[in-house]
Amino acid sequence: MPGLRLSSSFVRALTTTALALAVLGACAEEYTHGYVQSQDSIAQIQVGSSREKVLLVLGSPSTTSTIGGESYYYISQRTERNMAFATPSVVDQRVLAVYFDDKGIVKEVANYGLQDGKIFDFISRRTKTTGQDTGLLGQILKASPGLGLNK
Repeated sequence: MPGLRLSSSFVRALTTTALALAVLGACAEEYTHGYVQSQDSIAQIQVGSSREKVLLVLGSPSTTSTIGGESYYYISQRTERNMAFATPSVVDQRVLAVYFDDKGIVKEVANYGLQDGKIFDFISRRTKTTGQDTGLLGQILKASPGLGLNK
């Protein structure tokens, strides 16, 4: 359109608005929920540690179980949102499990997550296939869409 002239303040406002929308749309955000696992704190919990030491180092568990002996579970979940107004999706979920004997002494520590759609212990580097808590772990990890359990 010949003769149409835009004021410089209008052009600046339009440019600023377009830039702000581009920045908002391009922001990727990552959130961690639940127990944030530090390798240092996990390393402090060894077989033979007391229940009191576990509580002192790791704090209160997300949930506990008494099936087949006492167990503490520390659950964490990492989500990402690729755009400012998009729904976050779960990209990783972990369950740190501490198993006690009948005297309250740690008999096993496991850091479960999913690898290739199967429950995997990142400490022993083994796939979990049996055990009384396999169903509980499956429910916790399967409850997160996008992680790929039972594909």
